[in-house]
Parts: sequence; structure tokens; C-alpha cells
Amino acid sequence: MAGRGRGAEEGGGTTAGVSERLMFAHAAPEEGAPVSLPEPRAPTEFMPPGDGAIQPVSPTASVGRIRKQLGRASLPALRRSIGTAAATELDRGIGFLLVPVFLAAGVIYYFSLSAEPDLYRPLAAVALMAVCAAVSHSRHRTHLVFMAAFFCALGFLAAKVETWRMATPMLGSEIQTRLTGRLVTAEAMANGRVRLTIDLISTERPKLRYAPDRVRLSARRIPSGMTAGSMLTGYAKLLPPTGPVRPDSYDFSFDSYFAGIGGSGFFLGDPKLIAPVEAPFGARIASAVENAREGIADHIRSAIGGSEGEIAAALIVGVRAGIPEAINESMRRTGIYHIISISGLHMALVAGTIMVLLRGAFALFPDFSSRRPVKKYAAAIALLSIAAYLVISGIVVAAERSFIMLAVMLAAVLFDRAALTMRNLAISAIAVILVSPHEVVGPSFQMSFAATAALVGAYAGFADYRAGKTTAPPAKRSFLGFLSRKLAIGVGGAAVTSLIAGSATLLFAIWHFQRVSPLSLLANLAVMPIVSLIVMPFAVLSALAMPFGLDGPFLFVMGKGLTAMIAISAWISERSPVDAVGLISIQSVLLATVALVIATMATTWLRLAAVPFALAALLAIPHVRAPDVLVSEDAHLVAMPIGGGELAINRARSNDFTIDNWKRALKAEEIVPPETFAKDALDIADPVDLPPGSPFYCTGDLCIGRHPSGAIVALAENRASARPACGFADLIVIDDATAYNPCRDPRVLVVTKRQLARDGSAAIFFDPQSATARPTVRYAVEEPYRPWHEQRKYAREARGLPPYQRPEKPAVAPQPTE
Repeated sequence: MAGRGRGAEEGGGTTAGVSERLMFAHAAPEEGAPVSLPEPRAPTEFMPPGDGAIQPVSPTASVGRIRKQLGRASLPALRRSIGTAAATELDRGIGFLLVPVFLAAGVIYYFSLSAEPDLYRPLAAVALMAVCAAVSHSRHRTHLVFMAAFFCALGFLAAKVETWRMATPMLGSEIQTRLTGRLVTAEAMANGRVRLTIDLISTERPKLRYAPDRVRLSARRIPSGMTAGSMLTGYAKLLPPTGPVRPDSYDFSFDSYFAGIGGSGFFLGDPKLIAPVEAPFGARIASAVENAREGIADHIRSAIGGSEGEIAAALIVGVRAGIPEAINESMRRTGIYHIISISGLHMALVAGTIMVLLRGAFALFPDFSSRRPVKKYAAAIALLSIAAYLVISGIVVAAERSFIMLAVMLAAVLFDRAALTMRNLAISAIAVILVSPHEVVGPSFQMSFAATAALVGAYAGFADYRAGKTTAPPAKRSFLGFLSRKLAIGVGGAAVTSLIAGSATLLFAIWHFQRVSPLSLLANLAVMPIVSLIVMPFAVLSALAMPFGLDGPFLFVMGKGLTAMIAISAWISERSPVDAVGLISIQSVLLATVALVIATMATTWLRLAAVPFALAALLAIPHVRAPDVLVSEDAHLVAMPIGGGELAINRARSNDFTIDNWKRALKAEEIVPPETFAKDALDIADPVDLPPGSPFYCTGDLCIGRHPSGAIVALAENRASARPACGFADLIVIDDATAYNPCRDPRVLVVTKRQLARDGSAAIFFDPQSATARPTVRYAVEEPYRPWHEQRKYAREARGLPPYQRPEKPAVAPQPTE
């Protein structure tokens, strides 16, 4: 952690721990004077002197103080000890480290609201808290409380301003139209189609009154010569952004809103090039960068070939749509998918490779190196290199966040400060939160900062431990012994790093993805040396040599490293146990976050306060009930666990993404498709006779299944086919937006397509205590709508209208011939 011991200096027989936080203490020692750590003393001896200064406390004194505190179990002594430790924490700069925590808390509170607040409310709250903090400056504790409230309000305001600034127009209903637009990006996908991001200019037949500004469509093929910036036209089917596939899951509408994507879909034919139109200056620059990316990606694919070429293109320029799904899934199962996404790992490896190359080059000129700050030169060039890497990789949000984090650390090197500190991590977190507040509630932000904070805190704690120990000089060893020791240290360090990062991100991964990677430690130990020593260094060398046409050998070596990585990932994935772990409660994630913050930021014995929060998080994990039935927001797909790890669905052909998400959430291992019979051929005298745990049996427009609890679920295509089910079903799902409840029995829960269109996917729960009680339902979206869900009210299904039908063209009577 920032501000704790980083090493030791010997001078005059005194060993001194170097702490960056001492620079911010009121009684900081002068530079050049040896820092003498105080001997362990009773807590009462650490009370502030008359001028209010707090003397630095040695990390090695913690054990002695804790023992004495346990011996003096009186409440006044405990209060004095807590006050002393808290004062020490504040003196070491923990107040600044908590700034991004309070900012993030305000952001999370904003996005958790059920209704959109007015802008004047957070503005008033920020102004009020700022005034209160200024007025209470003389009262230290009150001032700290108001400062915490001020940063919470500031985070809330930042999120509100970002939402107001984006104001992305979202498509409300499914529609077919001819569109004309400017191509932003074109990505070749593994299934052979091409994914296009297009800035819309106009639509016709029909002309959309509320057309989105940007859409994302797929096409079977595109004309040769179509590049970013090209004008195109074509007939396409546009779909509105979808909501969560189940309550509390990933919200695609939220992501589309903040990405500026107002709709998706596909071309019904092939798009065609049209005459170019003058584009704005910013669009021309973006198109030039995108065309350069695509050119580099095509060159890499042709040089390496196969799946390795696709992964190499993803690592160098961020184009990863062409990676086969089988490889993506094997990397997810083994916990190494973070290698594919350009993030802090890649930025650090690029910067590290550049610095190593430059330091080695400078070492060839000892006279110059001895007179110049070559380390700063290398750091400055590395900073420029990762800035170029950010631009050429497409400036995606994950890479942008990683760039900010690493740029702060390289800037610290330029100003002779420690690079890997919690203070620098806090600065980067503040920058990311204020620039992109919506990222706070996403898995990428949470997992990356949790892992980094845990690693920095563990590193600082280990540095404190070593600073307080007297180590004997290492014994002389043979070259083989020296090599084996270094190898063991490297392997052990990699294993500990993987364990720390994996433990810090475990609950976040379970909450967002309902899966873990049981063999991730083995996979990372096997793959990361290849990535760190072969793949990324040779990727950097190939990028440097590419302008001169000398990148072939470097790309060849990089491809061989990727071949080994793919093989190892596939081998471990085949032997990995089931990784689905089901749902966990949000309370456990919040408690784990509090524990992580305390454990990584505290420097005194107060870090022990993280233990009860961590234990509470573990105890709260199972406090969530899995749904008994899940219904998609379009009413087409229904899933019901029937026991034995089986999940019954109502359609033989279903959406793979939705089914995969439901399987992991419900811990199902096998999908049971429906049994279909001809109309009136289903030989069931009474549906009540179906045994509990029966899959869906479908005949005509009606499907019937029975939950293990005994509740009967019926799925109907319209109101007429649903009416007979009112006499025996507990739950009826009607795939018809024009239908309304056909049942008079209030104990029967009826879910219609219109209700799902308005409120999103549904989770249904049966009462385990009473077989006759009405089931309860929970929808993914609640009214009043937030800005990223406003378009739902304009859908045809939400208004109770049938699907849009294009009017038939009138038949043209044949003209008589003369």
C-alpha cells in the first residue's frame, strides 16, 4: 500500500523503513536525515503532542500494541487505541485514498435509484456539503464527515451529468427500413459475417421519425473497397436494445445507452457503396485511425494465420470479433480470458518492454547514462508508447482505464515518486470515475481495481514486513542453485499474485457471471510466462519493426507462443470441472467490497476490522433464492429447473446466450427440450396427473410442464389457447401482446407479452409452503423508467399492438396490348 515501508537503507547501524506517506505527515522528517523508527510503546504514549502532530508509528510495533490492548480490555483503553490508530491512518494519507471510494458510492447510489432524479438535487447537495465542510473546518471529525458526504454527492452528480450528456436516442420498436449512413467500424466475425457500426444519416420506406444516431448491424458480406468513412446504403431490420435476460443480470440497454448505440440488427441483403459525402473533421480522423487498425489487423492475420492470427490482432490492435467462440469459451473456463481484452496487463507489458529495451540501449553508452536521467527518458517514451497503443487499439473503455492507471504511475517515475502505490491507484480511480461514472457498476472496473488494490496492498504489507526484519546476507550458492532459487521465487511470486488477484475478484465474478474458474491458478501459472516473455514482447518488437517491413520473424515467434497458449488453455479446459456456481446475494458483494477497502488501505491494526466484514460476506453468499421459472422479455423462451441438474425449456431452438446465462444462474448442467405432439394427440387425461419435475409437453398452441414443487406451468400462443389452462395451471405465459388475462381465478398468475415488453424478463417464484398460493413475479425493469429504458414504452408490444406488417403492394392489372 502507498505510504508504507518500501525498503531499507543502512547507515550507522540503523535500519530505516522508507514510507511515502511520511511525506504527508505533519511531522515528516527532513530529507537526508536517517529516519529512526520508534520502539513499541503503550498506546497511551502515542497521544498527539500539544501542537497536534502525530508521530509516525512503526509497522513492526503492531503486534506488541495488539497484545497490550488485549491485556487491557477496558473500553476507555480501546477507545484511546482506536483514536490513536485512526489519527495515524489520517496522518498517513488514508483520507485521500478514500476519495474514490466515496465517489464510487455516490455513483452506485445514483444508478440504483428506481426513478431518475432532477439535476438540481445533486447540484444542491454538492453545494450544501461543500459549505458545511468549509464551515466545520475547525472541528476535525465533523469536517471529515462532511467531506465524505461531499464526495458522495459529487459522484452522484458526475453520474447524473454523464447520463444527461449522453442522451442516446434509442430505437423503440422492431422495424425494417432502408438506411443510409457512414461506416464507423467493420469487424469480421468468426461465423463469417461482418459486424458494422454505422452513423445513420437518413432512413426511408418507412422514414423513422425518431431514428437513432448510431446502430450496429451485421451483414453476410460487404463490397470490396468499403472502409471506415465510406457511405453505404441497404435494407435492414432494426431491433431496439434488449434488456437483461433475467432480473439482476447484465443490462444491454444500459451498455448501449452509454456506448451511443441506439439499435442493432442485420442487413436483409448486402449493403452497397454510394457516393461519399463530406464528413466532419473528427469523423475523418476517427476513420483514418480505424482504417489503419484494420490494415494492421489484416497484415497480422495474413502473416500468422488461423486462430493465432485473430488473437494476435486482438492483442495488438484490439480487433477480436474473429476469435472462434470455442477458444473464447476455453479461456473463460480456465480464467485467462483477461489476456484477450486489452487491459492493464497489456499496457504494463508494453511499457515494461519499451523501458527494458531503452534501458538496455542506454546502457551501451555508459558515459551518457551516468550523466543523464535515462530512467525518466525511458518512462517518458514508454508513456508515449502506451498512448499510441491506446489510440491504435480503438480507445475502448477498458483500455482507456488501464492507460490512465499506468500513465499516473509512469508520471510518478518522472517526478521521482514511487510508481506502484495506492495513492497513484487512487488518482487513476478518481480520473476514471469522473470521466466515465457508468463504468463503476460494470464488471471490468470492479474486477480490475479490486485486483490491483489487493496486489498493491499485499506488496506494501510484504514490504513492511521485510522492512522490520533483520536479514542475514545470502549464502553463497552455485550457479545452478542460484538459478533454481530464482526460478522458485518467480513461480512462487506468480502463484501468490494469481491467488491474491483471484481472491479479490472472486465474488465480483460470481455476481456478474455466475461462474468461477477452478483451475485458473494452474492455467495462469502455465500461460502467463508465455504471454509475458514471448507473446507481448514480440508483439511490441513486431509493431516497432512493422513500418520497415521487418516484422515477419517477430510475428512468427508470437504466433508460436499463441499456439502454445491455445493448446494449454484447451487441455486445461477439458479437465476443468463445472464452473457454474449459481446466484449470490448483492449483500455479500457489498460486504466483501468493504472488507477489501479496509484490508488494502489501512496500515495500522485497524485493518483487522476487515475480518468481520469478510466473514459476513461469506455467510451472506447463500442468502438468495433461485427463480423457479425464467421468462424472456419477448415471451418466446421459458425455462424451468426440474431437478437433477436439468433445465426444461419450451423451444427446441433457442437463443444460446440466454440459455447459457440461465444455466449458470440455476446451476443446470443439461438442457431438456420439449416433447412435441400433434394437435389433440397429447394423451394426458388431466394435467394434474403429470408427475412433478415433468418437462414441457407441447401440442398445438399450448405447452404444459410441471415444476418439482407441483406447480403447473402453461405456455400459450394466444388468449384462446390459454383459456383452457385456467382450470389447472398455476402460471400461464401468453406469447401475444394483444391478449389479456383470460382467467377469473386470482390464484393463477398470467404473464402476457405486453407485460414483458414493458417490464422486461421475469423471474417467477412458487410458494414452497402452499401449493395453492399465487406465484410471485419479479421483472427485470421497473417503472418509472430510467433514460436507458425510456424506449420500452414506445414498443408496439408494450402498447398492446400486434407485430408491424408491411402493407401489401397492390396488384398491378395487366395492361391490354394492342
